[in-house]
Amino acid sequence: MTVPCLAFVESNTSGTGRLFARAAAQQGFRPVLLCSDPTRYKYAEEDGLSTIEVDTTDQKALLKVCEELAAAPSLAGLMSSSEYFVATAAAVAFELALSGPNHAAVQKYRDKENQRWRLKQAGIGQPAFQAASSVNAAIAAAETIGFPVVVKPVAGTGSIGVKLCCNSDDVARHSKGLLSLGKNERGLSARRRILIEELVLGPEYSVETFDNRVIGITGKHLGSLPYFVEVGHDFPAALPSELERVISQTALHTLNALDLGWGPAHLELRLADEKPKIIEVNPRLAGGFIPELVRFAYGLDLISETLKRVTGQEPQLEKRSNGYASLRFILPANNGFITGVENLAVATQVPGVVEMRLYSEVGAFVQRQGDFRDRIGHVIATGDTPEAACAGAESALSRIRVILEETSAAATEER
Repeated sequence: MTVPCLAFVESNTSGTGRLFARAAAQQGFRPVLLCSDPTRYKYAEEDGLSTIEVDTTDQKALLKVCEELAAAPSLAGLMSSSEYFVATAAAVAFELALSGPNHAAVQKYRDKENQRWRLKQAGIGQPAFQAASSVNAAIAAAETIGFPVVVKPVAGTGSIGVKLCCNSDDVARHSKGLLSLGKNERGLSARRRILIEELVLGPEYSVETFDNRVIGITGKHLGSLPYFVEVGHDFPAALPSELERVISQTALHTLNALDLGWGPAHLELRLADEKPKIIEVNPRLAGGFIPELVRFAYGLDLISETLKRVTGQEPQLEKRSNGYASLRFILPANNGFITGVENLAVATQVPGVVEMRLYSEVGAFVQRQGDFRDRIGHVIATGDTPEAACAGAESALSRIRVILEETSAAATEER
């Protein structure tokens, strides 16, 4: 009996990328990773994952490979867990008559400027914004909106390139850097446009949805400004029922406006005077191990349910439990080589801790960059109350000590 393939166009290099491949195998499919550079994915070699090397920026080349997979033996579905390839995967799935989201909407609204204009047209709350394609235009936009402002790329993920700028000099420096980028961190061509946005003061949340249904709301913890590094998550967020209702309604209204209601989506927002303002919408599952928090808290595996949707099956989205889960990321205090990580065993014994993971090995060089790449590990704790889950994760994190041989990036190159 032939085993149907389930193809992934690139993926996250860790986290959900590996989890999707494993879930595909558990559901009886043969996972295949279509990628430009298989060496980027350490987990593929470790897990024995089949890979096919192809230029994933070339839609015609991808379509040809997928047609071959569909012919021998069969192709059950196609998707990507990577923000940068969700639109390409959706377009190829459409060509092959496979299950997938509205590929035109995904393509259009991955551009955050397009998102902003559509939400404005729909009357949905969001920060004041202007796009810019030059340093002078960025400064003028910031002066119109009023300092401080958030300057960020129109396409990206993981808070890469997102920075708070408090004056014209800050805007000039940061916008010049963004606009001069030829390639992004994945080696893809960078867009020569940026967004200048109002800083919305207030707590940050994300809404995890599936098929125009709110699964839950995640409370976010952010690091120090001027960056917006997510350093922790609490799921589900402890919110008054009326505020939860307002946030949920705003999220569904937003998905409807963008026509992104198929399968999973991840919406980020901030509360200003208890009114939601949309920060961005992503037509995919959340990153940052939020799907794992949902699984620990609700017994609902959104990764497996996403694969059901991708392969034309009916997802089962009911909660199996009513617990709480909190995650805290491990971050180095400075740049340097990791020479040791102490007290991991002690931290795992903290009541409620269910997972401890390191992404960087001893000997690796770590450099603070002001985005998700600052994170070198995480701890997850669960509890019967939000307070218990949060306390468990923070208590475990406080026990972990990362030992660094501090050095500069320049010294690293010489070494």
